[in-house]
Amino acid sequence: MPPLLIVVGGLPATGKTTVAAELARRTGFAFLRVDTIEQAILRSTALGRPLGPVGYVVAREVAADVLRAGVSVIAECVNPLAVTRDAWRATGIEAGARVLETEIVCSDPAEHRRRAETRDPGVPGLVPPTWAEIVAREYEPWSRDRLVVDTAGRPVGEAVSVISAAFADPAS
Repeated sequence: MPPLLIVVGGLPATGKTTVAAELARRTGFAFLRVDTIEQAILRSTALGRPLGPVGYVVAREVAADVLRAGVSVIAECVNPLAVTRDAWRATGIEAGARVLETEIVCSDPAEHRRRAETRDPGVPGLVPPTWAEIVAREYEPWSRDRLVVDTAGRPVGEAVSVISAAFADPAS
């Protein structure tokens, strides 16, 4: 069976990293977090914010190498635009992988805001966006099917199970 690229996207503070990291622990798939890649670039170069597409391009190239080696990948990023979504999809397909696009949402605005205001981003030097920045962020509506997982009031393990069931289903 060909490897699988699971792209986990969604607004900041919806639970993407928590869900994607747990999914990686359970599956043994490679885990790429664009925030980590971007912070490494910022620490090791003269580049500054905003980085533009740099972190996404690096992540996609690494994902393609891993997929071509036959290893499944979980890529976690905001993935806010059709162009970024199309690029991830093309990366998987060109590497001969199956692709599962997943959008993590938090349908409870109070819970989403609480997470945004209290979370530890888990990446040294990363300053997470404020609630106002999250709400104002450019985030295009999806134009194609994807798996939507709502983390509001849902334990992490349950969210992971929803994603696992989607890629275990031969129709996906």
